[in-house]
Amino acid sequence: MLLPLGLTPVSAGFPSPAEDYADKGLDLNQYLVRNPVSTFFFQVRGDSMQDAQIFDGDVLVVDRSIEACHGHIVVAFVNGERLVKRLYRRGGRVALLAENKAYPPLVLTEGAEMEIWGVVIGLAKRIPG
Repeated sequence: MLLPLGLTPVSAGFPSPAEDYADKGLDLNQYLVRNPVSTFFFQVRGDSMQDAQIFDGDVLVVDRSIEACHGHIVVAFVNGERLVKRLYRRGGRVALLAENKAYPPLVLTEGAEMEIWGVVIGLAKRIPG
């Protein structure tokens, strides 16, 4: 679905002088999805990623074709549970980190089953009001 997109960016600082308001189209799928066959959407439940600006009810755009690296926000299965966390992979140590100080790191120990399912590449959210 093609939605109208103003060509002039919206100022988040001081207003700019009046400019032309010519519009072009914005396809949200084209904007958010890089690899259609490997992209999935997941709704977030919980507050463990709030310091990464990911909140309960937001929708994650997840690409399975991207190789997860240290520092990426990922969707992972740990012992059968699907989680969204930041991947920590350094010096042979692997952990999934919450972006909320109330949650401890999930350090993967021997015997734990983990599968990195995909990398978060985008986010859709609604503004309350």
